[in-house]
Amino acid sequence: MQPGALRAPNGIVQPLPGGSFGEAKLPPRSLDAGMGLAVARRTVFRPDDQESFGRVADRVAEGNMSLLGRGLTARDRRERDRLRNAIATGALITSGRHLQHGDAQQAGRNMEVFTNCATAIASFAKFYLLLNGSGVGRAYDDALMAVDWSRAPQVMVQLSADHPDYPHDRAALHRFGTEFGLLPWGTAEADMDEAAIRAFMAREWTTSEAAPAHAIRVSIEDSREGWAKAIEIIESMAFAGARDHVVLLDFSAIRPRGAPIGGMQGRPASGPLSLMRAVMAIRREVIEPARDGRLAEPWEQAMLVDHFLSVEVQVGGARRAARMATKNWRDPGILRFIRAKSEGGLWTANNSVMVDAAFWRGVRAARHGSARAEDRRALEVFDEVTRCAFVNGEPGFINGDMLEDHRTGRAREKPVYHDGRDVRSSRYQVDHASALLADLSARAADAHFPCTTNPCGEIVLHVTGGYCVIADFAPLLACPVDPATVLPGIMPDALAEEWDARVEDSVRLGVRFLMRANSMDALYGEEVRRTNRMGIGPTGLHEWAWARFGLGFEDVLDEAKSAPFWEALARFSEAAKDEADAYADELGRVRPFTVTTVKPAGTTSKLFGLTEGAHLPARRQYLRWVQFKGTRDEAGGWHKDADPLLADYEARGYPVKALRSFPGMSVVGFPTLPLIQRLGLGDKLKTAPEASPEEQYRWLSLMERHWIGAERGNQISYTLKVYTDRHDLDAFRDMLLTHQPHVRCCAVLPSAPDAALGYEYLPEQEVTEAEFEAIVAAIRDPALHEALDMAHLACANGACPI
Repeated sequence: MQPGALRAPNGIVQPLPGGSFGEAKLPPRSLDAGMGLAVARRTVFRPDDQESFGRVADRVAEGNMSLLGRGLTARDRRERDRLRNAIATGALITSGRHLQHGDAQQAGRNMEVFTNCATAIASFAKFYLLLNGSGVGRAYDDALMAVDWSRAPQVMVQLSADHPDYPHDRAALHRFGTEFGLLPWGTAEADMDEAAIRAFMAREWTTSEAAPAHAIRVSIEDSREGWAKAIEIIESMAFAGARDHVVLLDFSAIRPRGAPIGGMQGRPASGPLSLMRAVMAIRREVIEPARDGRLAEPWEQAMLVDHFLSVEVQVGGARRAARMATKNWRDPGILRFIRAKSEGGLWTANNSVMVDAAFWRGVRAARHGSARAEDRRALEVFDEVTRCAFVNGEPGFINGDMLEDHRTGRAREKPVYHDGRDVRSSRYQVDHASALLADLSARAADAHFPCTTNPCGEIVLHVTGGYCVIADFAPLLACPVDPATVLPGIMPDALAEEWDARVEDSVRLGVRFLMRANSMDALYGEEVRRTNRMGIGPTGLHEWAWARFGLGFEDVLDEAKSAPFWEALARFSEAAKDEADAYADELGRVRPFTVTTVKPAGTTSKLFGLTEGAHLPARRQYLRWVQFKGTRDEAGGWHKDADPLLADYEARGYPVKALRSFPGMSVVGFPTLPLIQRLGLGDKLKTAPEASPEEQYRWLSLMERHWIGAERGNQISYTLKVYTDRHDLDAFRDMLLTHQPHVRCCAVLPSAPDAALGYEYLPEQEVTEAEFEAIVAAIRDPALHEALDMAHLACANGACPI
């Protein structure tokens, strides 16, 4: 056991009374003005929260404790109150999905809504997970491909003329023509060819009367499950070779565009035309070319199917479509995979090549003249990946032999199911695709790489499907007093001890929180029971290193100087794993295969202005541009379908602009001075562009050793930017070959300086101090001015009198 906790005779971990958050309700921490509040309004707050993070903490803690499935005991209620306090103060932020969906009804919902990270081995399963908001990884190795879409049935689509979304009038036809790619964006309604659009509808759609009598008729249910089931039917028939069959998909039961989705807090539905567009694209761009031999490789077919489905999830307005696509470097088609994004336009996934130690040895050997075919092939793949990545940022490399499951062999222990029960929940039951899944499961058992990762790379999961529930803890925000009032690294022993105890308590509470989430009804329930995976990790690390230990980034890299920091982090890592074992034993579950991770923490860190996960601050002061749905009407006001926050922010003086590259969307600029800038680091502050790649690789290596650990750790999601005005292609290749084989996970992103990229806008736009002051001065928002007092800029430059 580590300091800060005692183990009772029954094996239950009992935090020391003085070192926890206590049960008396603590006031919630204020969200970071501007950006933090905007993120909460867009993704977290509900009307009944009344924009109070304390109310969010109340409902999230209540919902998570309800997963025990029984009336709460006095001990449970005490834990619920401590959990609420940890969340309300920001010390345990969980993840954005739990903050968004957590409430007293959580026990009756499906786990997919609460799961950030997942994998899938079939298109219908991937689609279902995306519809629920999960980020999904899929391996497109030749060995894992079982469906030839040239064997798919003939697919016909139908929408009742009585459906509200059926395009009857000229305005509806114009929107239909634009969204289905029949008209270029920007075509005026008066300039469209109405006859051509109606001819397209007549050619591509059918009616019940016109469909063949032998057609298999499927009325798609108005639910996530109904949408996924339609794809399951088509995919399973392609696997079975039902090319001579006809399937008629009727979309008429799907709610109209803009109707509220109850399970997504009333966010607007995308309507039937969205799913119809995906099915028609699959028919036109996959099935037909596969049949006539233009698209012969099953892995390419699968990538296209997944892309078209993901596009519709992404544009739905209520969900995201985060994906990872990986492929074995030994596959014959690997060079086409490497170019798939830049040449094929497949923009909906992060693409990575799965490599191993033999690959890196081969690259080095070929560089030194080896004539072995495998070595030359490794070098060819390496050169092509780096050539593409240096221009477009992708693909990346994943060290498949360093994935936790592969190294320990546990992935090989997963049973091969023949009845589809490993993909089944109370909400979704696989029936048509059982044979397909059994075939894929058997293939995975013999695959070279039985694991892949989630879209951000930090979670290792079996290729046939799995989850990892994740959460953030923020050690800085566990401070019992305002961290800004603490002399960095100098404080009374009692304060330091209480602070450390609160950090540990937030870690232990987070582990228990995640294990309860693993009890939810899940599509991959068998795999969850087998692995009990979770991933808890820190965010705001650089702020904590400074405030608690007085260490800047360069200091942290000096292990002798920063020993107390690394010792504390390792102690918390062990506490997480200790708590995981103890609580699993208490609940009668398998001890978690994985416990520690570092996720990107993009949403959760922004709530409080923290650096994200393990990342250095990206910039010193900047505009953070955030997308909102909406555009202007002809009179210059906001269209009636626009997010009301657009008008609100514009009225208060925030910069707002409509986007040409993302029609129907606008962005709001939030002047952002990260919290780390307000802590008075002065010349100790180092941003990501200022840190060398070598320094960042060393930081990752230290984090892997002290936080992830040798056992039961996932990976660290980290993006290292290599600026092309400082490093050429040869230097980029040398850097990768030197460092990438020795870390589990690092996304290396070649990037030009912001001004040279030529994008319509960047998520973060760095501005000068003078520009920043002028933008803030033009905004009429007292909360922003209180948080971004210009004295903070002086502190950031080392002129703050501490």
